[in-house]
Amino acid sequence: MAEHNYKFNVTMTCGGCSGAVERVLKKLDGVKSFDVSLDTQTASITTEDSVDYATVLEKIKKTGKTVNSGEADGVAQPV
Repeated sequence: MAEHNYKFNVTMTCGGCSGAVERVLKKLDGVKSFDVSLDTQTASITTEDSVDYATVLEKIKKTGKTVNSGEADGVAQPV
């Protein structure tokens, strides 16, 4: 089964910020794994093929955090 690898640069200032991003990713169907790093201000997500970039971006933005940049399978995407 194919999968997607998404990476986002997200402005997170505290553990609560990164925790909020982790919580929405845990609830999103089709997410295989993720790593949210407060130190590097990144969220790396591996999903099933059925989960598109826009869906993941929307979920992260709903936390109220600013998404500065994003990639889908190594290719820069609009935020």
